[in-house]
Amino acid sequence: MDLDAPISIASVTNSSRTGATILCCNCGAPIDGTASAGALCYDCIKSTIDISAGIQREATLHTCRDCDRWLLPPNSWVRITDARFIWTEPHSRRVKVKVTVQDEVAEGVLLQQSFEVVYIVAHQQCKECQKSYTANIWRAAVQLRQKVTHKRTFLLLEQLILKHQAHRDAINIKEERDGIDFYFAQKNQAEAFINFLKSVVPVNSKDSRHLISSDTQSGNKSYKYSYSVEIVPICRDDLVALPLKIAKSIGNISPLVICHRIGTSVNFLDPNTLQTADISAEMYWRAPFAPLAGTPDMVEFIVMDIEPAGIRKGKWLLSEVIIARASDLGVNDQVYFARTHFGNLLHPGDSVLGYMITGGNYNSEFFDNIEASKAFGSTIPDVIIVKKHYPNKRRNKKRNWKLKRMNKDEGDLLPKAADQERMEAEYEMFLRDVEEDEELRAALALYKNTKKRQPQDADAMSVADTEMTTGEDEDNGPKIDMDELLDDFDEMGINDRA
Repeated sequence: MDLDAPISIASVTNSSRTGATILCCNCGAPIDGTASAGALCYDCIKSTIDISAGIQREATLHTCRDCDRWLLPPNSWVRITDARFIWTEPHSRRVKVKVTVQDEVAEGVLLQQSFEVVYIVAHQQCKECQKSYTANIWRAAVQLRQKVTHKRTFLLLEQLILKHQAHRDAINIKEERDGIDFYFAQKNQAEAFINFLKSVVPVNSKDSRHLISSDTQSGNKSYKYSYSVEIVPICRDDLVALPLKIAKSIGNISPLVICHRIGTSVNFLDPNTLQTADISAEMYWRAPFAPLAGTPDMVEFIVMDIEPAGIRKGKWLLSEVIIARASDLGVNDQVYFARTHFGNLLHPGDSVLGYMITGGNYNSEFFDNIEASKAFGSTIPDVIIVKKHYPNKRRNKKRNWKLKRMNKDEGDLLPKAADQERMEAEYEMFLRDVEEDEELRAALALYKNTKKRQPQDADAMSVADTEMTTGEDEDNGPKIDMDELLDDFDEMGINDRA
């Protein structure tokens, strides 16, 4: 007898129950009744519930023109899952942002929504800049000084400050006769600025404080702090007569040297032997000495003949040259024998700048000690060559690069016509040093000069300009590659328009 196969009833008793299906109360679409929020489908929830209702679609961004900072006021908290900028015209003074937010509209139901927020850029002066226009509000002042007749070291220091933004906390910068004053609202900001100065140039600092007010009950006192910072009065390319004891202590270098670099210490070079030495700021201020001559005292010479001496040290090549003073050409046949450290850059007919030792009158006890010394008295050269010179290089020529300048308050020290010409000449000399020295360029921030030159009438161009433009020396002069330059974002920002 055939029997029916057994039938399992486990699937019937243990079967999973499905949720009840209901219709959306708005559009009639079938939805799961156990997971629906308010008997609405997901599309109806998106169309009827706006989770961005409490968020402003328009707002104002306040920026300070003086310090380029932006105001961040307190606001409500919301979860942002994505945000991106939408391109606008640079002159529109509008910033559009597409924001995606997420919020829980019901238990277990998350809703995500995207919308645009428009920010209007407006100018508002920050509190720090407001204080900078008010007298006697600073708490710490750094008085930076260097007792020299030119501003070349300050020009270098200005670029280093701008590159590292070391002056961002200063509420005012005022130019003085022998230097610059930096004013800060807090003592720690001034101390941080002094630490930066010590990391780039050899300085000596002193501090003092002045009591402003005191509370006898609580014992609280308010002070104003003043810091006097003095830079070593030795600049690059200066001729220096070292004290004999110091010259012996730093490697027995020749006491008649030139300063070839200024960093955290003063670096000296003997162009006759390529020997180098450096003096720290602490060693210098224990026994200070002044330079023997500076860049305004340099004389132009013409290279008549050159022969390498076979000694090389890094980028320097010791060479023996025969030179004649440029002012003596056609007048007499006086020539001088000298040694130079950059013989790999010179050829007969080139121009160099150096110091005329023979016939010079130097009021220095250290130089008198060198002349009286048995070891170094007979080694004093007639001429010390410092650098190569490009006499046909046009002054204030159109460069493809530029340097930024610091905004300073000149106060009552407005330069006269003669001082203005001297300052322009010093700045031009500094720009040429930047072009000629790769190590110096590496420490600075150079920007692309995007300003177009004004068209000039060919008939109005002078004969001198034409000759200087077509000269060979102008093309052979040092130039800066465009790959070394940075884009100036200040010129690419939002412009003010009425």
